[in-house]
Parts: sequence; C-alpha cells; structure tokens
Amino acid sequence: MENLQVKQFMTGKSISFTEDMNLEAAVDKLLASSLIGGPVVNQEGHVVGWLSEQDCLAKIIEANYYSEHAALVGDVMSCAPLAVQGTLSIVDLAQKMIHEKPKMYPVLNEDAEYVGLITRKAVLGAINSQLINK
Repeated sequence: MENLQVKQFMTGKSISFTEDMNLEAAVDKLLASSLIGGPVVNQEGHVVGWLSEQDCLAKIIEANYYSEHAALVGDVMSCAPLAVQGTLSIVDLAQKMIHEKPKMYPVLNEDAEYVGLITRKAVLGAINSQLINK
C-alpha cells in the first residue's frame, strides 16, 4: 500500500479560482460543484490561497448587511493553504489527514503547479480498496 500515490486517486482540476475573480462568480462556481472549497491559483498555476464555503458565507453576510457587493476572491481567501505533492504516499496523506483539519488538498506536480484535488473520501476509498483486494 505504501507505493500508492496521491496522483493515482486525485481528481483533475475540477475547480479553481483566481484572486481577481468576483466573489459572486466564485460562489456560483462553488455552488455548481459538489466541493466545499477550492484552490486559488496565479497565472503560473501555483496555489496562492484557498477559498472555502465558510470564507464566502462570512463575506456574503457582511456584504448583504452593509450593502456591499464588490468583494474579490483575494479579499476573503485563506493565504496559507496546505497542499500535497502528487507523489506522496496515500498512507502518508491519510496520516496527515488524521492530524490536520483540511478535508481536501490541492495536489501539486514537481514544479509546484496545481494539477488536481484529493479528498478524504478518495483517500479512504483508496485504502479500503487495497484492504478488500488483499
């Protein structure tokens, strides 16, 4: 099981945002997906932040209360997202997920570019399928 890597079980670039994206457009994109958040990437494809439902909810309530509507993703994103390399072992990621908060991580290639997402559900499924096939 140690030779199973994150890149084998990740989904592709199913969602991403840019810092200059209008928050309303980002919320629409998030709601259209089945995800609870996604990476914010720059022009080079590097992950520079993370936008979650929670981030959006807080800003939308504030904007509605103060009648403001011009927020950008860069205004509300988390600036220090956790990410993993595609070559990381699934078992190592499972251990990481046990001790850290994120339910999903952006996956990076060897050039630190965003290439996909890995969820806790995908990790659990990968490990479970290996246990069943033994």
